[in-house]
This record gives sequence, structure tokens and C-alpha cells, in this order.
Amino acid sequence: MTSSVSAAPARGGLAVAAALAIVYVVWGSTYLGIRFALEGGFPPLLMVSGSRFVVAGGVMFLFLLWRGVAPPTRAQWKNVLVMGALLLLMGNGMVVLAEQTVSSGLAAVAVASMPLWMGLFGAMRGQHPTRGEWLGIVVGFAGVVWLNAGSSLTGSPVGLVLLLIAPIAWAYGSVWSRGRDLPSPFMTAAAQMLAAGVMLVVAGLLHGERFDAAGWTLTGGLAVAYLAVFGSIIAFTAYVWLLHHARPVLVGSYAYVNPVIAVALGAFIAGETFTPHDLGAMAVILAGVVVITLARARQSK
Repeated sequence: MTSSVSAAPARGGLAVAAALAIVYVVWGSTYLGIRFALEGGFPPLLMVSGSRFVVAGGVMFLFLLWRGVAPPTRAQWKNVLVMGALLLLMGNGMVVLAEQTVSSGLAAVAVASMPLWMGLFGAMRGQHPTRGEWLGIVVGFAGVVWLNAGSSLTGSPVGLVLLLIAPIAWAYGSVWSRGRDLPSPFMTAAAQMLAAGVMLVVAGLLHGERFDAAGWTLTGGLAVAYLAVFGSIIAFTAYVWLLHHARPVLVGSYAYVNPVIAVALGAFIAGETFTPHDLGAMAVILAGVVVITLARARQSK
């Protein structure tokens, strides 16, 4: 069974809202989960990204086969591999590498530039954002700049470069996937995690990472498990479903909400500090999301 990705706006408003809520909240918390996993001694590409995607994707893939869902065809596997390389190998992998030297809050803030790239790549493919959506992009990105400018968040030059490339790769892969020959949304998510997980494990081994359980902690293990179940299976599946059912700018709006959640969790759980300056910037970010959502709602009427 094959299905091509539709560019039409979603009609199931409640389903889209629920999927967005999952992506907003769960992915906002994964930045802190990555930090705990790294502090727990788990290697970044080999375990924090690669192995957990192999496990999550493999379990989901086998479950879908058991339920009678058709696996990807040879042509579909090619598209899945490209998506996996862009979204997970370059997108997620570079964020995890960056968080070795960059705080979880700054990582989320940097990735929040993704909707801008998503809107630009969508425009290049003829899916031009409306004036309202462009306004939301500008407002949200202004909040991101404000949050980053003059804040206490710090990061290394290498980490910041990785965080620049990651959202561009993720945005391009998301827009590129629309209209491609892909399996059902859930099978697409499973196959993509499985394929990208293998690529990340290979990249980790080439990077010099090794399995060494001697330095692993219980907190780090629980963080990896959370990333696998909630960050990979639940939230990533919701994201892939949204790519099939919602406009690119709306799908990309999660990156404006994630910094708010990531900074808040980093402050309350991990002791990362934030100021009234940060709170004001996060309010502007949320305003951008509201503008994008309202613009999308008016267009779908």
C-alpha cells in the first residue's frame, strides 16, 4: 500500500491540534533528556541517537508488519533513506553532538530557526506562505533572536555551527518529503528511524565512539529510554503524520514552542537560569506561533 504526501491543509482540526501538542511538549523535553543521557556517559551518535532509533524504529516496524501494514517498496526505501539522512542523521545527530558543549536551552533556541528555513524551502517548491504566516515567521524568529541576544546561554563555536546546519537539514528534508512516494505515515516513521539509526551507529563508530557500560548511570539510561519511547516512537510518529496532513509552516511552528519548554525544564529540573529578558522573548515566540496558527485557520476555511 502506497500513499503520496498531500499538500492540502488538514481537515481534522482536533487530530492536528493533538499531534502538534505532542510534538510541542515531548520534543521540548527531549533537549533536557539528551543532556541527562550525555551526562550519564552514553556516547552521542552511537547510543543517544543511533541505538535508540534502531530500537524504536525496529519495534515499531515489526509491530506494523504484524498488524498487516505493507513495508516500503524498493522505490519508497530510497525516499525514506534520504529523509532519514536529512532529518535524523544530520538534524538530530548534530543537535546531540552540539549538546556536548552547548546548554539544552541554547540548543532548542538555535533549532527554532527551522520554521524560517521551512517556509523558504516551501516557497521554492511553490507552497508560498501567506502574509499572515510570514508575519508569524518574522515574529517568532524575532523572539528567538531576542532570547539568544544578551542571555546567559553560552556555547562553543563548533556547537553553534552544528546547530546552524541541523535546522536547515531538518527543514529541507521535511519539505522535500512532501509529494514523494512513501508508505503509510506510521510505516514511514518506523522505516526512517530504523534506517537513520543504522546510519547514526555507523557514524558513531567512525567518530570513535564505543559501547562502554562501565561509565553509564541509571539517570542516563532512563533518559535514553525516554528519548526512545516518547521522543522517537510517539513524537516523531506524530511529526511524520503532520507532514502528511498540515501545511509546512504550521508543522514547523513546533520549533518556536520547544525553546520555551526546554528553557523552563532546564531551569526547574537542571538548574539552568533564565531571566525576565528570557521570559519576554518566549512570550514573543509564542505570539509568533499564534499568528501562524490563526493564519492557517483562516486559509483552511
